[in-house]
Amino acid sequence: MPLAQASSNPGAHPAARTVIPPTPTETRTLPAPKSTETDSPTTASLDQPEISGSPINQGMIILSLSEGSYSHLFAFQPSNLPLTRLTSGPWDDITPSTSVAGSQVAFASNRDGQWDLYVLDIDDGDTTRMTQTAEYDAAPSLSPDGQYVVYESYVEGNLEIIIRDVKGALAPINLSKHPAADFRPAWSPRGRQVAFVSTRSGETEIWIADLDKGDEERFTNLSQSPRSMETNPAWSPDGSALSWASTQDGIRSIWIQREDGERHYAGSGDRPVWSPDGSTLLSTLKTPNQTLLSGYTAQDSLLVLPPIILPGDVQGLAWLRAAPSAVLPEGLEQTARVSPTPLWFPELTPEPDIPGNRHHLVPLVDVAAPYPQLHDMVDDSFLALRERVAEEAGWDLLATLENAYVPLTAPLAPGLGNDWLYTGRAFTITPLPINAGWMVVVPEKFGFETYWRVYLKARFQDGSQGKPLPAYPWDLNARYSGDQVSYEQGGIPHENMPVGYWIDFTALASAYGWERLPALPNWQSLFPATRFNEFVHSGRQDWRSAMLELYPAEALVTPTIVPPPTQTATPTPRWYRTPTPTLTATSIPTLTPLSPAQTSPITPSP
Repeated sequence: MPLAQASSNPGAHPAARTVIPPTPTETRTLPAPKSTETDSPTTASLDQPEISGSPINQGMIILSLSEGSYSHLFAFQPSNLPLTRLTSGPWDDITPSTSVAGSQVAFASNRDGQWDLYVLDIDDGDTTRMTQTAEYDAAPSLSPDGQYVVYESYVEGNLEIIIRDVKGALAPINLSKHPAADFRPAWSPRGRQVAFVSTRSGETEIWIADLDKGDEERFTNLSQSPRSMETNPAWSPDGSALSWASTQDGIRSIWIQREDGERHYAGSGDRPVWSPDGSTLLSTLKTPNQTLLSGYTAQDSLLVLPPIILPGDVQGLAWLRAAPSAVLPEGLEQTARVSPTPLWFPELTPEPDIPGNRHHLVPLVDVAAPYPQLHDMVDDSFLALRERVAEEAGWDLLATLENAYVPLTAPLAPGLGNDWLYTGRAFTITPLPINAGWMVVVPEKFGFETYWRVYLKARFQDGSQGKPLPAYPWDLNARYSGDQVSYEQGGIPHENMPVGYWIDFTALASAYGWERLPALPNWQSLFPATRFNEFVHSGRQDWRSAMLELYPAEALVTPTIVPPPTQTATPTPRWYRTPTPTLTATSIPTLTPLSPAQTSPITPSP
């Protein structure tokens, strides 16, 4: 059975595997980031086990990692290359892919204002621009001969799959031509097929475009898994197998389909890539507020790389055939030595009158909220985030908050008794922009918990701000439409993908230390329980420890309410007993005759 033919058992998911952080036998500790250049060509440290002789020690792993509030390219090899920066600057470099042969890395970047495609040569460090358009261009994949590139492009408000020659001498070809979203293409090493993600069936699934067929017969739905969402297809080096990531009921897994139609589970993960010899799969493992890197054997799904915590979110993963060189080219060597400037500097305001070495609250200037105050340890981070969001989105979302600090005397909604708003280390953004179409939320399930990703519409819709939405947002207001299903589900997905360019507010907040919280179990029936708009800067401590930074321990003692004793008996009404009658005064006396039995005979006196 060819790859273009669907398997007979799509969507069967085994139980999720337990991810255990690795116990390192060798730890590389790198210098702490400084605002000036350092002598070390690395910028981050990874705690990782020694895996000499493992199939993971092939070629060079390329990652797009968030570094501060930007994403850049990094090289990594578990055995002999620490995490090494390849690009740097006040821009984003995302969605890398590698050439079949050689040392080229294709990627997308907005370094020149708009999102275009570039090629980085690892051997000489030179970067070449491939596209120069006003549209969003990303997720490039080079043809086996290196003469063409297929990529996703935002054309007239819709994501399409585009093919063009690398030199730009020929007119681009719109391969997909469909009103549905088509994105994340991957060119087969055999040259005549392109795998991509599409929503044309009403679900997010993996499709195959056969370049040897006409428009009517060209496209085939490969995954056919209506209960799950598939994305990030990746070909094996010989083109005989295709892997992709699948999400169902909060479980993220990697699947492999062979030429004969056999499909099997490979491991847990979100972004699969193949090793140069095709024996191993590398993948990211995403948690609500953290990303890890792991690897499995492609044949029998054995773990070959215990999960390693990455220092940032991953915006792309690739595996280069070329082995890492002992000496980087001069241009890449200089880039590797650059250390990023911290996003904010905490400045504590001394308050000698506060007892017990506790902290205090700092007023937020020009911020509208019921109590515009935050903890002294996090207010600088909030102000830096506010400035960055206004710069990226073009409008000041954080000028008005639903809540910042909340005093103990102010009750919140049911279920929010121990909320982080009481600690001064959290804030909730106002949900009003949702009604105006300037904010959307996307649910992300991790096991039985539901988290939310918040996107803001960019003010300038010319491609210079934001990116197209990657998933259908959730319509929270549908719960009030009167439809029973919408009410029970807490809303429904939007029928149409909102057009335009959007800012990932959740990712920006995370860069400044603000993490999201899971929705409460009753979020479908109670709107405040969704908690999509609450962000916490916990400082790696629990709620009680954070509360003790502001309050004495006795303030957290919850009094037990004892009802007072009942002084008088309370009559119990009974249906068969009438109330006690009372005498009614009358103006004329009433004669009450006696019965014969009650009359006594008169006896005369002697």
